[in-house]
Amino acid sequence: MPRLFTALEIPGDVAMSLSFLRGGLSGARWIDAENYHITLRFFGDVDFRTADEIAHGLGRVARDPLSVRLNGLDVFGGNKPHSIHARVERTPALAELQSEHERIAQRIGLKAEGRKFAPHVTVARLRGAKPFDVATYLSLRGSFSTPAFEAASFVLLSSRDSVGGGPYIVEERFALTGRRTRTPNFTTSQRVAWPG
Repeated sequence: MPRLFTALEIPGDVAMSLSFLRGGLSGARWIDAENYHITLRFFGDVDFRTADEIAHGLGRVARDPLSVRLNGLDVFGGNKPHSIHARVERTPALAELQSEHERIAQRIGLKAEGRKFAPHVTVARLRGAKPFDVATYLSLRGSFSTPAFEAASFVLLSSRDSVGGGPYIVEERFALTGRRTRTPNFTTSQRVAWPG
């Protein structure tokens, strides 16, 4: 069964800027630059028929490219921090794209996402990091930002059941051209070998 989610990819120059944030915090497991992404909708472990339905729905998305900018660092977990991330400026175009992915998920019978959409790029997962050390790290690097970049596509990614952070496999890419893209079919004999 594939574990699927949609995301925006991070261009190489922006990924390099993010990779300079690595280090200086005990208890951090840094995400590799090739695994940086902005999650739009996590679908979870699904069967191949559901994967086909997801891909079919995503192939019907007809939106224009959007501008994306990273601005600042933050932490998830409050007093028990579990990850550090770069914040993504929330724009109407980004929120609408994510909402469309949510509608696709619910239309095929998946449960509604319980968390509010907070666009971000995970930089590190934390285990045993002290809140004071995390606060110090953020205070030294919190002014991080990048120039805006254009997202001209989104991807359907698969991952293995693990502690997170990759590796991720691009199963399909969907262009943001204002027109519908082609729809893949994961049940054919040419189906991608999903990670097990």
